[in-house]
Amino acid sequence: MALENVWIRTPGDGLVRADQVIGISNHRTPSLSGKPGRWLLTVALPVPTGSGSADGWGLTNLHRTLVQTDQEVAGAPDRLARLLAQLAAVDTAGIITAVPCGPDRSDVRFEFSRFDAEIRPAAEPQAQPEVAEVVGV
Repeated sequence: MALENVWIRTPGDGLVRADQVIGISNHRTPSLSGKPGRWLLTVALPVPTGSGSADGWGLTNLHRTLVQTDQEVAGAPDRLARLLAQLAAVDTAGIITAVPCGPDRSDVRFEFSRFDAEIRPAAEPQAQPEVAEVVGV
């Protein structure tokens, strides 16, 4: 079981290799300047990142946002984990994209695009002529 050929698209950071994901979370951002907070579906990577304040320095894993929604999509982390487990059980390669959907963009759909679909099948190898075991001189 491996996911080194499966990638996850992020809106701002490009692609993340799926086998590097160590966590999936859904959390709300704080509201700023009178604007309501947004719900983020993120993946955590095994890279430490830190930030500081007057109280000290805090370290956490690096998080990459997959999608933003206006409402919590409670089942999205479970559905992504299930998709990753299904893809790990088969030998495949491609890109997963999280797409907001629903009438008010309150749900998330995961689309998987296989790389195989873009590759033309190789031509059948031609049979090699047999070589005689004994060659006369």
